[in-house]
Amino acid sequence: MTPPPHPCCVPSRQRAALLQISRQASVERARVTSGSAENMIQLDGGRFLMGAESPESFLADGEGPIREVTLDPFLLDTYPVTNERYLEFTRATGHVTESERFGWSFVFHTHIPKEAFTDVVEDTVLGIEWWCKVPGANWRRPEGPDSSIDSKMNHPVTHVAWTDAAAYCRWAGKRLPTEAEWEFAARGGLERKTYPWGDELTPGGRHLCNIWQGEFPLRDAAEDGFAGTAPVDAFPPNGFGFHTITGNAWEWCADWFHPAWHILASKKNPLGPVSGTNRVMKGGSYLCHKSYCNRYRVGARTSNTPDSATTNIGFRCARDV
Repeated sequence: MTPPPHPCCVPSRQRAALLQISRQASVERARVTSGSAENMIQLDGGRFLMGAESPESFLADGEGPIREVTLDPFLLDTYPVTNERYLEFTRATGHVTESERFGWSFVFHTHIPKEAFTDVVEDTVLGIEWWCKVPGANWRRPEGPDSSIDSKMNHPVTHVAWTDAAAYCRWAGKRLPTEAEWEFAARGGLERKTYPWGDELTPGGRHLCNIWQGEFPLRDAAEDGFAGTAPVDAFPPNGFGFHTITGNAWEWCADWFHPAWHILASKKNPLGPVSGTNRVMKGGSYLCHKSYCNRYRVGARTSNTPDSATTNIGFRCARDV
């Protein structure tokens, strides 16, 4: 089922079959309409240019080619799901997150007190040692067992795996957005722009999202006001009214990830492959920096395994009209 990495000039039966599978899946996707539309924005859909082709693009991620995509109308949460809302969900359902089941999660090294580092950190990730395996870290205790979310109820919930996000969506009568829906919403009506507000990261010196300033990964100058997550309404909305849709915390999408699937995928309500190992994430986070990961661009994309969670991954919900 894996498509070729690049389009070729000679058609094949396999490519035709995969395209038909993609079109059929898009048509047959189950519609979700039972959830409340409160604090959601309805978008009319239509055609837009998806993807990115620029010197900043990560080619291996499959950001390009830029292609015209058509979407049906849909609704999307104005804000990412907050700690407060996720707490309501867990109290109502008893849901236990992947991090709670595993007994640990990934925490960024500067968020762990230096004096407690050796006692708290069990291990670090080879090659990216700023990511620490911390027993007891989860969405309720985002920096480790001695932390809490009591003062962060209006921050995006983090340490939620894709499976945890999907479970919340089902409870709310909603679903995760497709990658195409997410990008359409993030662009805010602007075409071929780098960010939701235009091509300049800080127009007039004004910070419009929560990302890293300073020397990554050692020092976050927090010039945008935050060295960790920010309240979901901390920055102005984009042209469609969505808040913190780039930066702050990565957002899970419904699609399985593949760097070249979109070459074959249907251009109407496209979905990712029918199977895979990783799910798409969009939007970047407060840890993104131009020297390492500038994926806070709306056309950028990355992925993670559905059971993975970190201190900078969250989500928002979508719904059909």
